Formats: sequence, structure tokens, C-alpha cells
Amino acid sequence: MTRERYCRPVSEPSMEERRLSFGQAAADYDAYRPTYPRAAIDWLLEGATRPVVDVADVGAGTGAFTNILVDAGLHVTAFEPDPGMIDQLARRLPSVTRVVASAERLTVPDGSFDALTVAQAFHWFDAPVAAREFERVVRPGGVIGLLWNQRDDRVAWMAATRPIAEGEDWRRADANEATGELAGYFPTIERGEFAHLVPMTPDAIVGLVGTFSFVRLAPDRDERLDATRELLATHPETRGRELIDVPYVTAVYRVKRP
Repeated sequence: MTRERYCRPVSEPSMEERRLSFGQAAADYDAYRPTYPRAAIDWLLEGATRPVVDVADVGAGTGAFTNILVDAGLHVTAFEPDPGMIDQLARRLPSVTRVVASAERLTVPDGSFDALTVAQAFHWFDAPVAAREFERVVRPGGVIGLLWNQRDDRVAWMAATRPIAEGEDWRRADANEATGELAGYFPTIERGEFAHLVPMTPDAIVGLVGTFSFVRLAPDRDERLDATRELLATHPETRGRELIDVPYVTAVYRVKRP
């Protein structure tokens, strides 16, 4: 089956199906999803006008971003509604406080945190409800940060994966459109961008593609993964390489609390 076959999805899963699917693949998600550049976190936290000590990481998943916050010396509480994800987080970060809770109902008192972060998850939330909840729990002078690792299709081989792994992740990558949408919930929002490369083996890249909810729930999932292997084996930028630099741009949106 050739890559061109995927220019139109056979059957696109609903957002609700995709939202509920991550816990089933928590271990793969933990193994293959990329981390975030420290410069992005530094820029985000520089938006606070108070010392940042207590941080809520909402939609924490398996703890990829939580781990960076912990390494930065912050006291982190991880909020995650999916038990499969939070179990994986517990294995990685057993000392972190974990709360099974949704972004729309964080079950903590007003003004509990100096900062609140959401990495790769805000699009799954009821945005206006979550935005109000975030502002409730962040102290004056604190900061709210939303982050997405976006696949950088300015690199030719990554662009070639788009017909295989098409979905919402690509369409969110337009900076003006995304910023405008988020400003509807956070009028003072600012955007920063941070490019970074993640070295991965070809097998790990196939595993990564398999974690995308659009691919994982597709009826032709195995064919899409085979097409990814074919692309990596034949594209002039990737063929014959034991390690391939996977290009990302981390988009960071910060909201300074007055």
C-alpha cells in the first residue's frame, strides 16, 4: 500500500473517541512522545511577577512535562483524569503529588498555585470552563502556560508523513489562527516558539506515529504504520540512518495573571 493512498482519511475518529483513547496506550505514549526544550519552560515562567514555587500540571498524562518541572526544582501537583496515564506517571515520578481530576474541576482551593501548565492537552478540554478554572486556582502575579510540540513540516521528510498521520495536530500549527482562538479564552495571551530536534530510531518513529490518536483509532492503522516504515526506508533524508532527528517547534502560550 503506497503513501499516496492516505491523502484522504478512510474514517476519521471523533474528538471524543480520541480523547478517551490515550490510557490504552499509556506505555507507548511515555516511550515515544517527545520532551520539551528547557528554553520554552524558562520563557513561560518568566511571565510570572511572583516567585514560582507551586505549579499545577494539568492533563499531565504520563508526566513528560511534569518531569521537566520537577527537574527545575518546582513543587508540582499533577492533575490527570485518565487512570492509565496517571499510573504511568506514578512509575516515572513516584514522589509527585497526583490528583485524578479533570481540567474543568481541579478540586483545590482558590489561589493554590503560582503557575499552571498544560502540555499537549488543552485542545481536549471544555475550553471556556477550563480557562475560568485555571484563573481561579492561580495566584495573582502567577502565570498560565499552554504548550504544544508541533511537527515541523518545513523539513521535507516530516512533511511527507502528513498524508499518513493527518489529523488535528497539523491544523493547529497555524500561529495566527491558534493564537486568535486561544485569545477568546485568555485575552492577554502571548506566544513564543522554540525549535528543537529529538533523535529517534526508525522503529521508534513508527512507534511515535502509532501514538497519534488519529492513527491509533484508524481502521487501517497497520497500513499507515507500514507506510511510515516505507517512507523512512526510502526518503533521501532518512534512508539508511540508524538515528533520525525528528523536528519539532514547541509553541508556548502564556497568560500573565494580574
